[in-house]
Amino acid sequence: MSKVRISNITTLADTKYLKLYNADYINKKGDLRNWSIASRKDLETIKNKFFRGEEDKIDAVVIVAKHITEDKLVVIRQFRVPINGYVIELPAGLIDNNESFEDAVKRELKEETGLDLISIDYKNTKERVYVSVGMTDESVALVQCTCDGDISSDNLEDDEDIEVIMVSKEEARQLIDSNENIDVKALLAMQNFILS
Repeated sequence: MSKVRISNITTLADTKYLKLYNADYINKKGDLRNWSIASRKDLETIKNKFFRGEEDKIDAVVIVAKHITEDKLVVIRQFRVPINGYVIELPAGLIDNNESFEDAVKRELKEETGLDLISIDYKNTKERVYVSVGMTDESVALVQCTCDGDISSDNLEDDEDIEVIMVSKEEARQLIDSNENIDVKALLAMQNFILS
């Protein structure tokens, strides 16, 4: 298999949370092509990754949490601007600075749901998976964990419009069969929960 490599990258847009880059690359036939990449990383970090072989740090955590007292899966219904509507998702959030993914899970779970992290199932956690590689280099830690406590919206940020939903296996099946918008990660987590 021939190697396809990026030869140059330039900034198209730079906002607080997202950047858009143009990448020039040589395809498998030797032709020069370009591709737009959405990223959370600054240009220097991207160049270090692409041209100097530096390790890619994960951007965020996605939390597959089972409430131990209720024996239910924790999902959220959140307003998302790109679809101008609500979507069923898993609790998630960006990793702050040099924060560990474990600390990010604890912080984001509390912020978005009010629930307390009990333990992380490291055997079923994957520290780096990619979200939508045709469009973005964003990688997340997909974290399986248990939690407990009471739902609360006290810690939500001003731009977070979130409703926490704890679902039994039957409620998860009903949600999957509904007409609601569902994020693919939440869909797969609910399907796995039903089968467990």
